[in-house]
Amino acid sequence: MSATPPIQVQHIDHVTLIVKSVAASREFYVDLLGMREVGRPAFDFVGAWFQAGATLIHLIEEHDRSGPAGFPDQILKKSSRNHHFAFEVVDAYAAAATLKGLGIQLVDDAKTRPDGAVQVFLTDPDGHVVELCTSKP
Repeated sequence: MSATPPIQVQHIDHVTLIVKSVAASREFYVDLLGMREVGRPAFDFVGAWFQAGATLIHLIEEHDRSGPAGFPDQILKKSSRNHHFAFEVVDAYAAAATLKGLGIQLVDDAKTRPDGAVQVFLTDPDGHVVELCTSKP
């Protein structure tokens, strides 16, 4: 292989999730996590797009031509060491306290990684594991 890879990835543009209910996911991603809903093309299926910094979250409501929503418990153990995606927050410890105060069950409570970053894990309404992290100081 050459010293210069043939493709140069710049950044993650979007993550697509299949969900049971766009409305329930909107409550999680917009009302809880503070993302902003943005316009999406006029697809022939229900969905929504949310802006998370420079990254978009594309939601597709489960239908007869999509995959299944979420990860069924019998297939995927809910764990911080499994499929997940992460969002940077100002203070992961404060985020964990807020989530617990709202009665939201955590997959893993806030903890400091060996490199000094802090991470907390929870699930969205469809069981997708979401990490909220704060970079090391």
